[in-house]
Amino acid sequence: MGDGSKATAMMVQEIKEKYIIKGNPREGLIAATIGFFIGFAAVVAMGATAKFFKAELEGLGFSAFWIGLLVSMPNLSGSLLRIPFSAWTDQVGGRKPFLVLLTLSLIGLLGLTIFVNLYYPGLEAIHYPILLVLAFLAGCGIATFSVGISQVSFWYAQKDQGKALGTYAGLGNTAPGIFSLVMALSLGFFATSPTNGLMESYLLWFLLLLAGTSIYYFIGLDAWSFQLEQQGLPKEEAARIAKEAYGQEIIPAHNLVKSLKISASNWRTWALVILYFTSFGGFIALAAWFPNYWNSYFEPGSVNFFGIALAVALILNAIFVLIGSFVRVYSGNLADKITGEKTVIGGLLIIMAGAIIMMFATKGLFPLALLGMVVISTGMGVVNAGVFKLVPKYVSNAVGGAAGWVGGLGAFGGFVIPPILGAFVDIFKKGGIGYAWGYVTFVVLALICLGVMYVLTKNKHE
Repeated sequence: MGDGSKATAMMVQEIKEKYIIKGNPREGLIAATIGFFIGFAAVVAMGATAKFFKAELEGLGFSAFWIGLLVSMPNLSGSLLRIPFSAWTDQVGGRKPFLVLLTLSLIGLLGLTIFVNLYYPGLEAIHYPILLVLAFLAGCGIATFSVGISQVSFWYAQKDQGKALGTYAGLGNTAPGIFSLVMALSLGFFATSPTNGLMESYLLWFLLLLAGTSIYYFIGLDAWSFQLEQQGLPKEEAARIAKEAYGQEIIPAHNLVKSLKISASNWRTWALVILYFTSFGGFIALAAWFPNYWNSYFEPGSVNFFGIALAVALILNAIFVLIGSFVRVYSGNLADKITGEKTVIGGLLIIMAGAIIMMFATKGLFPLALLGMVVISTGMGVVNAGVFKLVPKYVSNAVGGAAGWVGGLGAFGGFVIPPILGAFVDIFKKGGIGYAWGYVTFVVLALICLGVMYVLTKNKHE
């Protein structure tokens, strides 16, 4: 037995001398986190600036629903593109998908900069679909999330993935909060410009995204099996060596269609989609909605719901994002210790409590609304970490495809929910009560998710 171990050690050493492998799990985590951080900032691409577009679009007959659609447009591309790009990661590694998505986002932000410079103020109805397209492109960077989930999963052993993925997603999730602050400062500093600071703010954002993309270009690395493939080894051989010599536990399916099919055939994938629709989809939906909620852009002809200035509204939005993000980091460790299932159930109960508090936070009850915001953000951070602890556990043979379905369709909640909240405002206009009642959406979603978790835990070993 001792001779066998010695022979194995010699074989591993020979492999490591023969092939050039760069990086390690820690470096892979850092690169993926930077790429996701810079791309995910687009969650607030339209929400932070909706006040300026809304003022003109309302005069053209656009209701709260259509403004909500514009606010959530980056989340449409950021959710749907996660599916094919995550599966593509199984085939080529994370580096290429990261760079393609970040480049598309750069095109969108540059387009918004040019558009605002040419046409704002003085928008016409024909400009609305152009804004939708540019917002869609700007949001492509949001889709880097599921690419990074797969990339980090390939680097780390399953026993360490809760902490690694919690760190990746939690720190990356801070981007909308930090960029909300950047936009607040930029809009204030350039407020006297012909575009009210819009062009300058989008240009600054474009330059920051360009810098972040450049950093990822130089430090982004694929996991061991992909590096071996890039040196000419067949996929199967590269996978075997990566497992034996480097300890890579999660081996990609390599085929985009196969990865999606394998994960789609597993019913647990769809259970996780529902959970993530509520937690992460809800998180990015509220990150886009809260600037409007606090500043009350969507109530035509009335005073502000809480009477809060835009700069302060953006700071409150940053608080919401940062709380949920840092809670997610800690909750990754929690999921490693108490299981992902228990973590998700606890987080769902917190989300429901926060949503109920928000429902009672009617006009003028700012402290209650602030408390509700903190509670619901905490719950979402906990559930987000727990769900992606469960992805490699339940769909270990197609993590890339599963991360695509879960991250993509789950994040689709960020596109679906803001127009629903806007519709509540349209329907219940008196006293702005629709702002509060809209949070019943999250109570209903949390109850559905608790039912999903009951089914998951009862069929854990099926």
